[in-house]
Amino acid sequence: MSTLTLVRHGQAQPFQREGAVLSSLGEAQAAMLAQWWLAKRVSFDHVYTGALVRQTQTEQVVAKCFRDAGQPWPAARHDASWNEYDAPGVLARMVPADPRLAALAAEFEQARGGPDEKRRFQRMFEAAMSCWIEGSLDQEGVELWPAFRDRVSAAIGRILAGPASRRVVVFTSGGPIGVSVQFTLKAPARSFLDIHWRVRNTSVTEFVFDRERLTLDSFNGIPHLDDLGLLTYR
Repeated sequence: MSTLTLVRHGQAQPFQREGAVLSSLGEAQAAMLAQWWLAKRVSFDHVYTGALVRQTQTEQVVAKCFRDAGQPWPAARHDASWNEYDAPGVLARMVPADPRLAALAAEFEQARGGPDEKRRFQRMFEAAMSCWIEGSLDQEGVELWPAFRDRVSAAIGRILAGPASRRVVVFTSGGPIGVSVQFTLKAPARSFLDIHWRVRNTSVTEFVFDRERLTLDSFNGIPHLDDLGLLTYR
């Protein structure tokens, strides 16, 4: 059997933009993950990242910690199939097209800068994502849910098709992690949203696999973040 470890990137700002870089907290989260792995003598045979800056930077922080400690770290392979779904596109294209979503967007704009800002954004975002999965609105110019699901599933398939007895780590985002868990559990599409909302920054989700199957072993682990002030979802 082989192992597949999926790591969500560290905290990045601003939310969901493709060029978003890690915040100082995100860099600290990644370094703490590396130190945890070093203390537990965790190592990997293959390292992958998506192509987004926040994903590659998380891997680079971990790689530097390993190499500074004199421990081997394989050169990362970049695979854009592990990129996040097009959240900015979903919001920009779909929200104005639906009166209910537009009303939620107006409530969010009114709440900007106040204590209710994050809650209002989440309400709007969840409603838009539900429409995205259902395909209930015109989504021209936005990567469709089936296309996103299929590209992540194809990336998983490529890893499963490799040699036996490997330890593989992928630095990715909450969406691909949610799809991977949903894919493994053969759960309904809607469950993807419920899973991926909960994925914390630099959390670790682990699977065991061979060429025929992928089995979930643990989800959303953060043993390296021992301070509640370090826990973030965005």
